[in-house]
Amino acid sequence: MRIGELAGLVGVSTRAVRHYHHLGLLPEPERRANGYREYGLRDAVALARVRRLTELGLGLEEVRDVLADDSGRELHEVLAELDADLARQEEEIRARRARLTALRRQAEEHGGLPAEGPVSDELAALFGEMARASAARPGPEPAMAATEREVLALLESTGGEEAGKRMVELLGEAASAPGAMERTYEVYGLLDALAEAAPDDPRVAQAAQALAGCIPDAAVAGAGAENWARAAGGGAEADGGFLAAYYAQFAPAQAEAVRRAIRLVAERVR
Repeated sequence: MRIGELAGLVGVSTRAVRHYHHLGLLPEPERRANGYREYGLRDAVALARVRRLTELGLGLEEVRDVLADDSGRELHEVLAELDADLARQEEEIRARRARLTALRRQAEEHGGLPAEGPVSDELAALFGEMARASAARPGPEPAMAATEREVLALLESTGGEEAGKRMVELLGEAASAPGAMERTYEVYGLLDALAEAAPDDPRVAQAAQALAGCIPDAAVAGAGAENWARAAGGGAEADGGFLAAYYAQFAPAQAEAVRRAIRLVAERVR
């Protein structure tokens, strides 16, 4: 048989046959005087076995182990490893599908996913409260509100599952207090007004006081005194880490207002 006939008989491509030759999975057959390969029944049997093994999900390196006489790994060992790997993949797929189902439900309940999503149900609910508070105010939503949501989504994703969950719980408790969301949007407006201001603008102190006042004692305690002190000290910001990137997103007067607010909060936990 020619290579095309062999490939057609077994149901693979001629390119696959040549690749198997290159990898040593299929021995090279004798060649005719004209240079063409001449395949026999044993070649078809060997090629069919390679195909069956790959269809089970074995990688070509694993197929080589199975076919090699001196590999020390029998087929049942390789299949057991493959089965265990597939079980892990199934568990991962189930978890991903559960997450997708939750996100679809989230979209139905809130009229779509937040632009910062996907986020947890709890954070999506908080974002929904923000959207309702924004809709109740005249004019467009303050730019600072959108920035806040982006940072919260980032912190939830990078702070670890337990820390992210606790952060959202504290935020939810704070937002549920009477008038809390309205006061928060007032602060967003004060910060937006500083976009073109100088850092020594008198409005900076007003915005800092208002921002510090929006952070409840439970959230202050939950973050820990050391973290507030670190954020207020400025040393971490100079190191070019997260705090530096956080402050860099603000205009100079806005950054100064946030720094002052953090110092005011840090004083509450000393």
